[in-house]
Amino acid sequence: MGLLLSLENRGFVCLCLIFALFLEVQQINGKVYKVGDSAGWTTIGNVNYTAWAYNNTFQLGDVIVFEYNPQFHNVMQVRHAEYRSCNVSSPIVTYSTGNDNISIQTGGHHFFVCGVPGHCQSGQRVDINVRAAAATPPATINPPGATITPSTVPAPSHNDARSDYMPLGWVVLQILMLAGVLFRI
Repeated sequence: MGLLLSLENRGFVCLCLIFALFLEVQQINGKVYKVGDSAGWTTIGNVNYTAWAYNNTFQLGDVIVFEYNPQFHNVMQVRHAEYRSCNVSSPIVTYSTGNDNISIQTGGHHFFVCGVPGHCQSGQRVDINVRAAAATPPATINPPGATITPSTVPAPSHNDARSDYMPLGWVVLQILMLAGVLFRI
């Protein structure tokens, strides 16, 4: 005889599948942002990470990608005070793969710096300000203290890589599994 689930177990399995599906739908809605756009996470080329962050609108579920040469750089998530002073002695977390994908799960400011001596001081740091709800794109006003010329500011990186982040096939498979549990298909 095949596997039969009791009514209580079937309900529990259904709830688990619905919860998992809900989480995946949240991830599908996120956008992928490459820090520094085509330049990536570097000290070469005078990348203005303040301007880059200011010209992008970050929301919950977005993925922040740091691409860099791990022989010369890393990424440290730090608190606001450490960000302001470029103090890397006690980071929240350190990334060092050279291709770090960080999923944003909480609103507010997320501070990142390069922990290599001198890099943060030379501008290799970024403040990702995450809005909890959908917002309109930011105005193209220069951020405080930044001098920006239109030819040096890269276009916002609104890469709609949603299908790369969570394939639709996986969501369909879970819907079919849920239907199978509910209707004994």
